[in-house]
Amino acid sequence: MSSLTNSPQNPSNAHLDLPPLPMDADGIAEGFSRYYAYTFGRDQDCQSAYYPYKALAMTLRDRLMERWNQTRRAYDDSKCKRTYYLSLEFLMGRALSNAMLNLNLNQAAEQGLYQLGRVLEEIASNEPDPGLGNGGLGRLAACFLDSCATLQLPVRGYGLRYEYGMFRQLIEKGAQIEEPDHWLRDGNPWEQERPEFTQRIQFYGRTESYKDHSGRLAIRWVDTHDVLAVPYDIPVPGYRNNTVNTLRLWKAAATDEFDLGEFNAGSYPESVAQKNDAEHITMVLYPNDASENGKELRLRQQFFLASASIKDVLRDWIRLHGRDFSQFAELNSFQLNDTHPAVSVAELMRQLIDEQHLEWDEAWAITSHTMAYTNHTLLPEALERWPVRLFQLLLPRILEIIYEINARFLDEVSQHWPGDTDRLRRMSLIEEGDDPQVRMAYLAIVGSYSINGVAALHSQLLVEGLFRDFHELWPHKFNNKTNGVTPRRWLAQCNPGLRGLLDETIGSDWVCNLDQLSRLAPHADDASFRERWHAIKRENKQRLADQVAEICRVDLPVDAMFDVQVKRIHEYKRQLLNILHVIHLYSRIKQGDTQDWTPRCVLFGGKAAPGYVMAKQIIKLINNVAKVVNKDPATEGLLRVAFIPDYRVSLMEVIAPGTDLSEQISTAGKEASGTGNMKFMMNGAVTIGTLDGANIEIREQVGEENFFLFGLTAAGVESLRNHYDPNGIIASDPTLRNVVTLLECGHFNQFEPGIFDAIIHSIRNPHDPWMTAADFASYVEAQEQAAATYRDRERWLRMSILNAASSGYFSSDRTIAEYNQDIWHLPTIQPSR
Repeated sequence: MSSLTNSPQNPSNAHLDLPPLPMDADGIAEGFSRYYAYTFGRDQDCQSAYYPYKALAMTLRDRLMERWNQTRRAYDDSKCKRTYYLSLEFLMGRALSNAMLNLNLNQAAEQGLYQLGRVLEEIASNEPDPGLGNGGLGRLAACFLDSCATLQLPVRGYGLRYEYGMFRQLIEKGAQIEEPDHWLRDGNPWEQERPEFTQRIQFYGRTESYKDHSGRLAIRWVDTHDVLAVPYDIPVPGYRNNTVNTLRLWKAAATDEFDLGEFNAGSYPESVAQKNDAEHITMVLYPNDASENGKELRLRQQFFLASASIKDVLRDWIRLHGRDFSQFAELNSFQLNDTHPAVSVAELMRQLIDEQHLEWDEAWAITSHTMAYTNHTLLPEALERWPVRLFQLLLPRILEIIYEINARFLDEVSQHWPGDTDRLRRMSLIEEGDDPQVRMAYLAIVGSYSINGVAALHSQLLVEGLFRDFHELWPHKFNNKTNGVTPRRWLAQCNPGLRGLLDETIGSDWVCNLDQLSRLAPHADDASFRERWHAIKRENKQRLADQVAEICRVDLPVDAMFDVQVKRIHEYKRQLLNILHVIHLYSRIKQGDTQDWTPRCVLFGGKAAPGYVMAKQIIKLINNVAKVVNKDPATEGLLRVAFIPDYRVSLMEVIAPGTDLSEQISTAGKEASGTGNMKFMMNGAVTIGTLDGANIEIREQVGEENFFLFGLTAAGVESLRNHYDPNGIIASDPTLRNVVTLLECGHFNQFEPGIFDAIIHSIRNPHDPWMTAADFASYVEAQEQAAATYRDRERWLRMSILNAASSGYFSSDRTIAEYNQDIWHLPTIQPSR
């Protein structure tokens, strides 16, 4: 009997009962050597820098894998409620240093590699940035996953495994050039392919009625062109708590089928082309949707993510609970990160009705109690709308379900407001017209039990503006969750000097309880503490200056004020306002107005969407101005300007600790939240900004005396809009008039006549939605206050310390705790060891 029990048909679990892997230097060294020599076949003659990185990554992944398996078992055994975070972007950043920090292996890894004659820092620098996002949305999702694991919440991320990430940005002759970012070219040692969980995703085709096994009339989606979704799992470790959650990314793959008739007729290429086209779905992050083909690919990406993820969740449910869905809503929730995954509402309905054979009302009760929607924008044009004709072609069954949801929803609206046809038209999921559109944000709202904004002002403006009708119908659905960032990556990891000082001064608990930073405040009055703070900041500035010198060939004097604006290039974020101020400073220098001057280094960084012409012109202007300023002998020691190309997470890890002044200068009422403002604040930068997004809460936390405020409020912007006269403002303000004159006379484009005409026109345009001219004078005044304060070194240091001390509220741990308390209601699950 024992031989039968342990036969291949009945394997024992003995092979799973392995001793824990060693966490000391010798264990790391042994694992590194084994992978380097046996898995990758390298020896002392290997010149590649990539294999040492890969060997160390696999050594650490083994230790993550132990905890990963234990976490999965703990979730299964508890049959607990789970949340699934759906996002088209996850900008995770480099994983090696994050894994070492969260596993508490920094010292062991450094010592183990030293035994082998290797330097940890050199190895870590060879890791590429994963290209899975293009900005704040994706980085926020990464911070949230980190906090979910640290708080030991059963949350799984779902996204797409893009072959080519956000483009590599080059600057040639001052202009942005895009290059493909094939970040997966050498593989990704952190991922684990899980082909056994592959899902089949339907596109195109048609629908037909039939009678199911019980005689009920049902609908099926037939003659489809199918694509396989292959999952790749990435571990997301919590901070030193043995929890490792999962980010599951879907790769599109062709099925094995092809048109045999065409093949037999000798048309082999045509027979497989349609299936090969499937793999384009996850080829590139965010295709340009300006063309019809781009729109179709973007919608395919969104449905591919939604359908694969929902099928995966239902597969897991059936494995643990069978086909009884009576408790599904009680034990599951989906968080939709912005409008991109909104089609999940209709797809979950389709799965429950067509595949699991639930009645409409039962399926809608489940869907509308599991979906939750986070909105990230106040810009109406960013609320996605897709042509009905495109839905009809690509997702015919999904369109039928959307129409049914809309009909039932409009019936509910008409019962609340009988005869109000204008309201029905405004709230319909279908925007009528010559080319009817599906309003995806409205679909998300109607199908969700929670809708949240991401900063207090943002959430207020949503319910007063974009979503006012829906708030009047369902006020209980709307709430605010102010964003946060993880203190692990954005302070403990990226600023080791400051981490050491904090640990020594207030203990190390702040890493998981950022409110502890408030205990720093009394030390702001301690001269010796300020001196140590200054030394750490100066060291970080030197590190940043070295990077800028290497990349941009611009030397930044370290004792100058480092004035930094790094973020996606967009008109509402107003990099233009910043460079206008730089022109003003340059003009002052040329006029000899340098009494009580504060030396300043202005650093820009960020990518413009390839099709965003104005944003690319702003990059060109910044670089042209930088070239003129930096080569002029009169500016030596007074002003330097640099645009650092290919802004990414690993660069921000150097930039944030080295910044003195954080530029958060968006037009009030346009920025949903911002998270760069939080990273800078956490590292002791002082903010200059408008009352926009989370700036308002930052100023409330740190106090108005430690924040440089300027500009119109959101209400002021709206009240000025109908009688805005930028030309009158320019004429009456000699400072602004001088700046505009320098632009108009071509001082910064002497050999490129007319290239900045569109920018000049935008400043002078009475319909400029960004109110650049309106805020210029106030901005210059705030910059003068910042410059004067910086010259008072002790006062500036005190402000810097108090900014960091007040940043506890902006931990993503706090944000996620609020999501869980108000929306998800998940238990804390501790894996056994």
